[in-house]
Amino acid sequence: MEVAALSSTSRPLPLLSTAPAHRLRLLPPRSISGRRLRPSTRPRGFGCVGDGVGRRHSARNNRFFIRSSSSASVEPATQEVGAEGSSGEWSGDAIRRRFLDFYAARGHKILPSSSLVPDDPTVFLTIAGMLQFKPIFLGKEPRRVPCATTSQKCIRTNDIENVGRTARHQTFFEMLGNFSFGDYFKKEATAWAWELATKEYGLPAERLWISVFEDDDEAFSIWHNEVGVPKERIKRMGADDNFWTSGTTGPCGPCSEIYYDFYPERGSSDADLGDDSRFIEFYNLVFMQYNKNDDGSLEPLKQKNIDTGMGLERMARILQKVPNNYETDLIFPIIEKAASMAMVSYPKADDTTKTNLKIIGDHMRAVVYLISDGVIPSNIGRGYVVRRLIRRVVRMGRLIGIRGDGHGNSEGAFLPSLAEVVISLSTEIDPDAEARRKTILGELKREELRFVQTLERGEKLLDELLDEALLSAGNNGNKPSLSGKDVFLLYDTYGFPVEITAEIAGERGVTVDMKGFNIEMENQRKQSQAAHNVVKLSVGNETEIVKSIPDTEFLGYDSLSATAVVKGLLVNGDPVNEVSEGSEVEILLDRTPFYAESGGQVGDNGFLYANGGEDGKQKAVVEISDVQKSLGNIFVHKGTIKQGSVEVGKEIDASVDAKLRQGAKAHHTATHLLQSALKSVVGSETSQAGSLVAFDRLRFDFNFHRPLSEEELMTIESLVNQWISTATQLETNVMALQDAKNAGAIAMFGEKYGEQVRVVEVPGVSMELCGGTHVSNTAEIRGFKIISEQGIASGIRRIEAVAGDAFVEYVCARDNYMRRLCSSLKVKAENVNSRVETILEELRTTRNEVSSLCSKIAVLKAESLASKSITVEPHNVRIVVENMGDVDADGLKSAAEYLVHTLQDPAAVILGSSPGDGKVSLAAAFSPGVVKMGVQAGKFVGGIAKLCGGGGGGKPNFAQAGGRKPENLSDALERARAEIIAAVSSNSS
Repeated sequence: MEVAALSSTSRPLPLLSTAPAHRLRLLPPRSISGRRLRPSTRPRGFGCVGDGVGRRHSARNNRFFIRSSSSASVEPATQEVGAEGSSGEWSGDAIRRRFLDFYAARGHKILPSSSLVPDDPTVFLTIAGMLQFKPIFLGKEPRRVPCATTSQKCIRTNDIENVGRTARHQTFFEMLGNFSFGDYFKKEATAWAWELATKEYGLPAERLWISVFEDDDEAFSIWHNEVGVPKERIKRMGADDNFWTSGTTGPCGPCSEIYYDFYPERGSSDADLGDDSRFIEFYNLVFMQYNKNDDGSLEPLKQKNIDTGMGLERMARILQKVPNNYETDLIFPIIEKAASMAMVSYPKADDTTKTNLKIIGDHMRAVVYLISDGVIPSNIGRGYVVRRLIRRVVRMGRLIGIRGDGHGNSEGAFLPSLAEVVISLSTEIDPDAEARRKTILGELKREELRFVQTLERGEKLLDELLDEALLSAGNNGNKPSLSGKDVFLLYDTYGFPVEITAEIAGERGVTVDMKGFNIEMENQRKQSQAAHNVVKLSVGNETEIVKSIPDTEFLGYDSLSATAVVKGLLVNGDPVNEVSEGSEVEILLDRTPFYAESGGQVGDNGFLYANGGEDGKQKAVVEISDVQKSLGNIFVHKGTIKQGSVEVGKEIDASVDAKLRQGAKAHHTATHLLQSALKSVVGSETSQAGSLVAFDRLRFDFNFHRPLSEEELMTIESLVNQWISTATQLETNVMALQDAKNAGAIAMFGEKYGEQVRVVEVPGVSMELCGGTHVSNTAEIRGFKIISEQGIASGIRRIEAVAGDAFVEYVCARDNYMRRLCSSLKVKAENVNSRVETILEELRTTRNEVSSLCSKIAVLKAESLASKSITVEPHNVRIVVENMGDVDADGLKSAAEYLVHTLQDPAAVILGSSPGDGKVSLAAAFSPGVVKMGVQAGKFVGGIAKLCGGGGGGKPNFAQAGGRKPENLSDALERARAEIIAAVSSNSS
């Protein structure tokens, strides 16, 4: 049946009675401005990983709206949904805009989404919208605005196996959120949440249920007495469901959730909000009102905060009247594209195909936005998350029938075509994705084609494992089976779907140990869930210190010395009033010329001097070896007291080491020039992935898929030196962040920017957002030299270089080396290369001759060993096991191959030697008849090598190994003799 619109008899919302006076003037009509907004963040640190809302799991299977009619019918969410819904549809973008505009009209500042790579070492990826506000909630940073609203990009992967199989689990999702930093609290938060849900989105009040913490009488009263929700639709729930904590200690508080009821006709008796078939939670309000102490006690926070989250995909599912998050307009266009490439119809597809298409739709959003935020596929860290998701998409694409690029090119890649759809949907989520289109498509294409090769290797490994299982079963009389570990290896390392493994194995009569496989999967899942899935907040001594110490005033752009007042002293992290000679100390000043490490630039070195008083004698000398930012914008000067003592409240003279600062300035400006040169030479799509600006060198990491050629490196180097020689005056300006971006300024990787930013410009060459120190004129850099270029991870390259005084020292040192080389080779500098090539060629020729002679000698020795062979019944296998002295590995190989050929089939030869330098070499050669008996050279020699402190392996008919314990060689060969005799005696073909 159709559901009626919101009843006109519903109890009015008490907004005007509860909202602060300053916000009453801001309440506008509920129309939307229609302007395009950059997505913002949705701060929340709670909830079930990957379900896109809070910790309650709610799902719903209902019929497709427009797109399908194959599932069970359910009631649509509402008959009338306001301006956006007058035609029966809400777009995801409209839902997002309505949320942000609603809270903006009530005094909230719309802030942009933070990166998926968090500026927080305790969190692996951005898993909650509240992450960017964590320092404010902790009191470590002052609030910039009293309240904010955001739409935050989030990634959660520890429930990845549920993606596509439930209605709501996702790896990538958006969290809409509103936040108060001591501004408003429960009454306003609940009233506005209700107004947003019922009036802005048009959800029928009778379909909404509320959960509150079991002891939160205040929230219960607000919902019932002020908002007007009947008592029977307000559920009290325990701490596991409705009390949010950040960890064992720290800010915490009760939460309240709003649920949508798909079947209100079932009544309120015995209703269970955890019933996925009936309810879906879509809005979670956290009332951050307590601090949890070490003993578990709760004390009220002086500043009470609000942290909320609404899952955009969930609300879209409700308003668009579709059976799951995947069929909303936020994801479904990707699914449709994948289905068309596989030439299948989504509405007519079976459940397995639909699941695979949902996984593709979800994962494609995740990988596109991760790559857009600078995460490149690799085998470690965040890069491995991207790689794993990409491989799942490739596997699912192959399973549903996508071949090649999906457009007829069997050698092509299909991920770029799907990424194009994601990017077309990204305008309101991640506007930068469009600008990074080329990088995103290139990375996906390279990763997919590389993985296809891996899959092919997996197919070969599966064939080998099946052969081995059949052979082993034949020898032992057991039923052939693949172990769970082998199946998991194929799945995890080679991306081989377990379904395909089972199918191929079944065709060859081999069963699969699914129980063992599930155990391996569970072990991996536990490891994944243990890593960085919670946003942790804690309140400790630091918070107490920061209350009495203001932010440090930085004077270092204009001066290298200044007089300051000691505002705090820390020894081993604890505050003290005085520190004496010989102590390691951290000093907090009210103002400083010292630069604190940030933006890749290291902190300054120098000295602090304290005067003795009226006599003017120096009382203390402190050597500063590092400066770090902590507790917001407080500079921590780390050093050692070389003389006297330092007291809190006393004046000191701060002096930066000018020579080291100049080195940092030269290398920082050179880094900006290097980035511009890179973009000019290899393409504008390359971007920074990390940096180090030190006193004596620079290091620049960037996204690129191949090594740079010598010619490219020379061109880059030449460009930078050309810009240095033009003696261009740098310009620095402070401006609004958006103005800087509009002007073309480049934002540095991993940096967090405020509303006002510092822009450093080399006119006509470079413009970047940067808080670091720089030369005044490019001529001060003196020169630039690239030291090395190398890959540090898949898709990440690193350039190391020197500039300034370090450049001069490097060039002088290299010139000295060249002079000595020329003297030794007795050639001019321009002839060194050809002379070295000649010497190397002569050396290669000599080595080849020596190797050939050694092999011939080894074969001659082997001729005498043939007569020492023994014959083992019942198949007359001829066996030779001997120590060949100091013969090298190549000679041992030649001897073994000669002997097994000379002895004729069936024959087994195991030879060992000690070629020197504490090394052991082993070689095993088995004829076809021995291999048919189930004895394989690779496995056999590997076991023997372990006795010599080594390992190795190879093919069934020939293998080599090595070791580091030559003293064990004799015993190892005796073991080999006994084992090979036993093997050929007990096995028969």
